[in-house]
Amino acid sequence: MPIDRAAMPSPVISISAKQARNLALAGQGFAPNPDRDVTKRRILKTIRATNMLQVDSVNVLTRAHYMPIFSRLGVYDPKLLDEMVWGTARQRKLFEYWGHEASMIPVEDYPLYRWRMRDAERGMGTWGRIARIQREQPDLVDSILRHIDREGAVAASELETDGARREKWWGWSDTKTAMEYLFWSGQVMARKRRSSFEREYDLPHRIIGDGAHEPDRDRQDAMCDLICKGIAAMGVAAEIDLRKYFRLPTDETKVCLARLVEEGRLLRADVEGWKQPGYLCPKVNPRSRAKPTCLMVPFDPVMWERDRVERIFGFAYRIEIYVPAEKRQYGYYVLPFMLNGEFVARVDLKSDRQAGLLLVQSAHLEDGCARGDVAGPLVDELNRLARFLGLGGVRVMPANDFSRYLGAI
Repeated sequence: MPIDRAAMPSPVISISAKQARNLALAGQGFAPNPDRDVTKRRILKTIRATNMLQVDSVNVLTRAHYMPIFSRLGVYDPKLLDEMVWGTARQRKLFEYWGHEASMIPVEDYPLYRWRMRDAERGMGTWGRIARIQREQPDLVDSILRHIDREGAVAASELETDGARREKWWGWSDTKTAMEYLFWSGQVMARKRRSSFEREYDLPHRIIGDGAHEPDRDRQDAMCDLICKGIAAMGVAAEIDLRKYFRLPTDETKVCLARLVEEGRLLRADVEGWKQPGYLCPKVNPRSRAKPTCLMVPFDPVMWERDRVERIFGFAYRIEIYVPAEKRQYGYYVLPFMLNGEFVARVDLKSDRQAGLLLVQSAHLEDGCARGDVAGPLVDELNRLARFLGLGGVRVMPANDFSRYLGAI
């Protein structure tokens, strides 16, 4: 009697906590030599490894999207990245859209997000007023689209009138809301960001050319491909990790995972210390090792999901930007410091552009770590960061014992 292989249970791979930690870093594009020349080719390869760079407006240190490349490759010219996302048609290798959050995504992945654009066009998967604007003010939406078609790239602020109606929702006008609807639904794309970080929008075919005319992928096929890309980046992941990496719908993620396991594109994993089942790419070597030494911003792909960071690395991290100053435990813009693949310290950093210095406003050593082992590599990394930011040096504020020790080195 022939064996029905489809009915056979898929194998479950046992993964130790140490292997899970190594796998979580192995696919993230960390280079073993941070002093090699950084080219556009290497930058694009790194972004493909993480699938995207998150965009955020916080600029106390530098714009968040510049830092993951520095963390993985070392000092580079940020203008290279600018050209790849906002340059000429020949230079452009990335487009801006909603991936994890607002993100810079490789252009070749554009078809994988068309389902999200189609949802947004129908008022699904977006925030309240953005979802309603097409129904409530279709003439406004159409007039903005016609203006861009006729006049070219424009920012929402350029279309405002003195009488533009504003709501309490972030102070957005109807015009701004309509423009965001067009962006969510893929009818316009970001051509560039101004110095104020405001987007200028244009029609997709003027930005990514023929890529804008790629046929829509089947919705489930696209989500399955995104999940496989997520697994490659994360090494090993629970369902919630994969869902949050790309902000996928819960029920559809479950269906995709079952399909991918059945097709053999994913393996199930029993991960030491995890309450939930894990998933693994069949091509990944469970013995893969990665031991980067780097500073990471809160918006680094490794740091996106705090529960995952704590589950894998035993590192409890919360961003305190929105916490009142008197209630902050570590500081305003705190970067974790990883040494040989382990989180060993965290530093509150600020670029003092007027003085030309990188300010270390406080530094905290993790429990069980020896300051003599951590301080030297951390000082080296702070000096490398200052050089990347175009600052003349590092100033350590003596806020606590460990920062005073850093300042003495």
